[in-house]
Amino acid sequence: MESSSSKSLFDWIMRNDETAASFAGVAINRHQEWQYSEQQHCCRIVFESNVSDAVINEFIMALGAVSVAVVQRDTDLQCIEVCSEQPFSPQAVASLNSNKGVEGYVLNQPLPRLDKPGLLVMDMDSTAIEIECIDELAAMAGVGEAVAAVTEQAMQGELDFEQSLRARVAKLQGASSQIIDDLCQQLPLMPGLTDMVKILKQHQWRLVLASGGFTPFVGHLKQLLDLDAAYANELVIENGQLTGEVTGQIVDAQFKADTVLHCAQQWQIAAGQRLAIGDGANDIPMINQADCGFAFHAKPKLKAAADLAIDSLDLRALPFLLRTGK
Repeated sequence: MESSSSKSLFDWIMRNDETAASFAGVAINRHQEWQYSEQQHCCRIVFESNVSDAVINEFIMALGAVSVAVVQRDTDLQCIEVCSEQPFSPQAVASLNSNKGVEGYVLNQPLPRLDKPGLLVMDMDSTAIEIECIDELAAMAGVGEAVAAVTEQAMQGELDFEQSLRARVAKLQGASSQIIDDLCQQLPLMPGLTDMVKILKQHQWRLVLASGGFTPFVGHLKQLLDLDAAYANELVIENGQLTGEVTGQIVDAQFKADTVLHCAQQWQIAAGQRLAIGDGANDIPMINQADCGFAFHAKPKLKAAADLAIDSLDLRALPFLLRTGK
């Protein structure tokens, strides 16, 4: 067994060679990602490359004897899995997460397999893209403040979604439909989205948007990212103007939850491999329907319902929260 000081612990982990070492009297073993054990307490530390080694060292050394694995994905984030016989202290994880560019995820359930077919159903506004499309359309139409206030109430779960949707869309009556085309051309993708999509598609995952937003925007993203399906609400346009109405099936919270189920059935996605990610209260049924539900920079109600929460990092973190086999 190699013996060293805690200062070189991080370097030893990332070298990924010797199977065991001792650092300041603490025994550290090594395992491979495919040796993930559901019998142990595990935490995945995902971090930017510029995070201080000392941050990682301090967290691991405080645990005592542990086993570690380097988790690799096709992105410039890094990840170390730490497994311990003892539960992880919420205070220790919170302290780790207080550092910029690093987040620890305690794994309380078996992770879906990245290397087997899976399904990810994504919310669009504030999840796949950085904006709320209805708010942007409203600003372009000159009714931004009135619509934004209703949007925030809906996101917090304080209003019925369909009623709030219709109330907000009504304020767009008379606006030129050109604002839709203009916004499509400048949708700001959420940081990490393209990397996440690329990794999942490389492993034959199915990717779907289910949005309480509008069809032109999900259609644009579906084509841009080569997604498998996209669902949203349809605005009524007559003579080049918005009528202030939506038509057809409303994509509400229940529709989004049903999307997880019917897409899994359509593509024969095995139990345990159905994921969903969102940020607002309207995503809770979808999160609950999935085998593993992710909260992303989320409102408190959704975060409380989710299995895992990405609070500070971007969407590149998600593939590190899936496991691979031998």
